[in-house]
Amino acid sequence: MASRSLGGLSVSRGGGGGGGKKSLSARNAAVERRNLITVCRFSVKTLIDRSCFETIDDSSPEFNNFAAILEQILSHRLKGQVTWFGYESPRSFWDYIRVACRKVSQNCICSIENMENVSSSRAKGRAWIRVALMEKHLSEYISTALRDFKTTRRFYEDGAIVLGEEANMLAGMLLGLNAIDFSFCLKGEGLDGSFPAVIDYTPYLKYIQSSDSISSDEEELRTLGSSGSESSTPENVGPPFLMDENSWFNKCKRVKQKYQLTLEQKGYLEELLRLRENQLSESVSQNKILLQRIEDSDLAHKLEKEQLEYIIVELQDQLKSYQSLDQLSAEVSLSQTSLDPGQLQEGDGKQDTLNLMSEGKEDTPSLLGLCGSLTSVASYKSLTSLKSNDYLASPTTEMTSPGLTPS
Repeated sequence: MASRSLGGLSVSRGGGGGGGKKSLSARNAAVERRNLITVCRFSVKTLIDRSCFETIDDSSPEFNNFAAILEQILSHRLKGQVTWFGYESPRSFWDYIRVACRKVSQNCICSIENMENVSSSRAKGRAWIRVALMEKHLSEYISTALRDFKTTRRFYEDGAIVLGEEANMLAGMLLGLNAIDFSFCLKGEGLDGSFPAVIDYTPYLKYIQSSDSISSDEEELRTLGSSGSESSTPENVGPPFLMDENSWFNKCKRVKQKYQLTLEQKGYLEELLRLRENQLSESVSQNKILLQRIEDSDLAHKLEKEQLEYIIVELQDQLKSYQSLDQLSAEVSLSQTSLDPGQLQEGDGKQDTLNLMSEGKEDTPSLLGLCGSLTSVASYKSLTSLKSNDYLASPTTEMTSPGLTPS
């Protein structure tokens, strides 16, 4: 019974210890995730601040720290690759990126796979980080990979950063890096995949001394110096002043770099303004030439329109004159049928004379109008009436004439 009770007690203790281990493991995992995300946010801010003074390249400590942090985040709880013999070999985050980022338009996956000087999977992952930053698409790559939840679950274990709520924060943080112009060499030592990346936490650690503290920092430094050697004097303790001098020197250097950058931007903007002014003057001259061409074409069209209107009026006048001549010929033919044969011959002579006149005249509106006035219907009627009266009075004249009396 004692043994049983002891066994039961041991079992109960073991169960309680298992629960405590689980809670401790969950706490450690949450702290680890929170630390990596927080440090990543700090590193992005330092990169943005540094980019205001100098170009970010492989020699920049801020970038090297950021690359190490991102590599640690993407490698957090990454599953190993199971071999044919059942062993689990370590895997790099590049294996996950290569599969999950295929859907990104115009991606650089194939170009990195075909790089000759990059052989290991870890080195390819580091080259991908640099290329994505230079292309300003790192946030897009991460967002596309995180949306492929099935592939992410296949490569990562439970509790990984890319499977938690921190993943959305990561994609939002990396979006600010699109405003930085990076310049990297893909053949340098930074792509060496033989050693894992190590994060330097010292730039992000800041201790603020409370007002309740008994001793100040200077007193603590003096105490440490005096404990190290008895011959040390307060004159030998001067790190605060040296640090202040270095800080002022660094600030002056940063201001000078910012001034140089501003001058370069000013020269670039002036050159761009001069180029735009030249383009504007060329556009204005071309616009004037086009306006002159439009005016010339409008004037030519107006002249052509006037000529066409004049031709239409002339053709209408000719058509009217032809219609009047046809009517006149019809009236002449009707009048000839009502006359005697002698008068018919005389009418034929007159008709021939009119036909010769109509054939010999020019087809101009002025001549047609003149012919129309001379050969009008009223004039012809008065002429025929006059001839008919003469013809009726001619027999009496012949009868009373002394020369025509019979002998």
